[in-house]
Amino acid sequence: MPPSLRNDPIAEARRHWADRWGEEAAQSMAAITSIVRAQQLLLSRYEELLKPFGVTFARYELLQLLSFTRTGELPVGKIGERLQVHRSSVTNAVDKLIAQGLVTRRPHPEDGRASLVAITPEGRGVAARATEVLNAEEYAVKALAPEDREALTRILGTLRRDAGDFIG
Repeated sequence: MPPSLRNDPIAEARRHWADRWGEEAAQSMAAITSIVRAQQLLLSRYEELLKPFGVTFARYELLQLLSFTRTGELPVGKIGERLQVHRSSVTNAVDKLIAQGLVTRRPHPEDGRASLVAITPEGRGVAARATEVLNAEEYAVKALAPEDREALTRILGTLRRDAGDFIG
């Protein structure tokens, strides 16, 4: 990670934006730029925390999803749906997790076009240990008070709903 900057470049960009396009446009630009930059920083931190377990955040999410299921397995298509990623991304992550011995893949017994992915006992162990670390680090958002975390989740939920991410 590059060294910390003396001044906030988003605040500086906002000032220039406001001069050219007005304060409302500057607010919107600063909001989205802040969200994107925060996502980059958080993902970088998660990758650092998960590195000792040999998984990326995407693979960790897949392991956790499988560990939450009653049987420990799901079809590839359902995994993509629940993680909100393309099927090819799921296949890539599954292939890497198979190579690590953390999941298995087998033909779906009722749908010849589908595959079932199942978490292994080793995968459950990695997911559990990684979750302990992420929970202890409060998912790298401990700088926010609990009520701010709730507010952020609510606000981002509004944006996600408006973008068609979910209904309800």
